[in-house]
Amino acid sequence: MKAEDITRSLDKLITSQIPVFVWGSPGIGKSSIIKQIAIEKGLEFVDLRLSLLDPTDLKGIPFFDQENNEAVWASPNFLPKKSNSKGILFLDEINTAPPSVQASAYQLVLDRKVGDYELPKGWSIIAAGNHESDRGVVYRMPPPLANRFVHLSMEVSFEDWKGWAYGTGIDSSIIAFLNYDSDKLFDFDPTKNQKSFPTPRSWEYVDRILKSGIEQQALLMDIVSGAVGAESATAFISFRKVMYRLPNIEKLLNGEEVEVEHDSQVLFALIAGIISNIRGNVTKMKIDNALKFSLTLPKEFSVMLVKDMQQNRINVESSIVWEDWVEEFAYLLV
Repeated sequence: MKAEDITRSLDKLITSQIPVFVWGSPGIGKSSIIKQIAIEKGLEFVDLRLSLLDPTDLKGIPFFDQENNEAVWASPNFLPKKSNSKGILFLDEINTAPPSVQASAYQLVLDRKVGDYELPKGWSIIAAGNHESDRGVVYRMPPPLANRFVHLSMEVSFEDWKGWAYGTGIDSSIIAFLNYDSDKLFDFDPTKNQKSFPTPRSWEYVDRILKSGIEQQALLMDIVSGAVGAESATAFISFRKVMYRLPNIEKLLNGEEVEVEHDSQVLFALIAGIISNIRGNVTKMKIDNALKFSLTLPKEFSVMLVKDMQQNRINVESSIVWEDWVEEFAYLLV
């Protein structure tokens, strides 16, 4: 399932408090999606990395209650306790936890309690983990635990990632490069012993690296390689050089004449720059001029620019140029 479909499914399943397990390869954004849903719904969010816990960490430590002359469990303070609270209890990396810890999760997932602790009614349980085929340190999930979840498998979608990247303010050179070569968004081979490889998460690291102010190219290459691997870093740094061949985007969107190279790499970079510029300050003039400019581009890039504007909820349909664009590309809209 694409990230968009995972989000829609979780939105409903969380409301119904149905336990869900989201499967996916490392670094594709499973935990980010779940946290974002919690933010949008105004829910509390507790992230438990079960691989870091001992069985007693989840169940609690027994102690003797002298007043009642009985043994009771002291539940951990990281579990939600307020009866009127609402949130998501996220059990991340559950299948990397030892079987003894997974066993402690049985009752919590099915009965919403463990030991003397009971999960408040307003909380939903979501778990996530990597596929066994990814060759990470994972334990086969026992059938009794697996049967307690609805299982969803998440795949990488460049279009979903692109929409997120524009909204988050990811550097336009990264968006442009991955638009040019979308296979570089996620390239993980579990049969290789790779320390670094491209994933949505590692490209977010590259964005932070670029914004850190490192200017020395050799040093930048080494650091980016440490995030996405040498092959992807070399291709990306080479692609970034076309950014210096772009026209002044501000002038272009003001309606001034600019010279544009009709080189595919330049056009991919230019489209990303135009979208980022308009998102930063949306005006009717910019939208009109972007559409006028699109009519001068090769057809596939004209369509790409308009589709990206629509994906970013830029209201191209209200532009005075929209009818001209529709007339030009009517054969695509039939």
